[in-house]
Amino acid sequence: MKKDKLFIYGHQGEIVWEDPEANLNRYLDIINDLRIKPDIFILPETFSSGFSNHVEAISEQMDGPTVSAFKDVALKYDMAIGGSMVINEAGKYYNRFLFIHPNGKVDFYDKRHLFSMSGEDNAYTRGEERIVVEFRGWRILLQVCYDLRFPVWSRNQNDYDLIIYTANWPKQRQHVWDTLLKARAIENQCYVFGLNRTGADGNQIGYTGGSVFVDPKGMLMNSPHGHEAVVAIQMSLSDLKEFREKFPVLKDGDKFSLME
Repeated sequence: MKKDKLFIYGHQGEIVWEDPEANLNRYLDIINDLRIKPDIFILPETFSSGFSNHVEAISEQMDGPTVSAFKDVALKYDMAIGGSMVINEAGKYYNRFLFIHPNGKVDFYDKRHLFSMSGEDNAYTRGEERIVVEFRGWRILLQVCYDLRFPVWSRNQNDYDLIIYTANWPKQRQHVWDTLLKARAIENQCYVFGLNRTGADGNQIGYTGGSVFVDPKGMLMNSPHGHEAVVAIQMSLSDLKEFREKFPVLKDGDKFSLME
């Protein structure tokens, strides 16, 4: 089912430190209580645990309780659910952005740029594949937090319409978050949704949210700061296509390939 207007919610809030069961129950309550159900519901980076390197204690497998529960909810409400969590696969741990479709299909992207200053690169295995998800006629690039600082990895090759960044982005670098999200929207002529958390984690790092939707011209469409909120936005694919046709920047872009 193709849709010109895509309706997205994102939950900007605190995360219970290293407690996947408590976080799952909370998110299920939030989704069930929504008066209007969106096309896509997005959660922050490492939504089931917070940004922790204690991977053995907090990880789940792809057939674990969180993914299974979200599959049921996605089917029940005919919506997709997305966000990253710690996944254990064959003894390797990934910061994995899951995109769970209403029909039970699960697309996923493993975070490529691991934050070495926190030791994430020692605890997790980095992803190698750039993932664009097809959903209701939209092409959606999945990205996780630190990926935002690396524009080549998200360069639009005329293959997506929307980037979703799920993040635990600290408050002391909030200005960088705001600036780079606008830049990614402008340079790629796309919509951008950056979903961040609030509160403080177990390492006493603070977060102020600042989740934001940006349109292809770099204009903010919604941006709550400092408090828990369900952020809602509606985007138009026809408006995006019209803008790209009138101002076809992408066709003049440089050709390149990623090299290790």
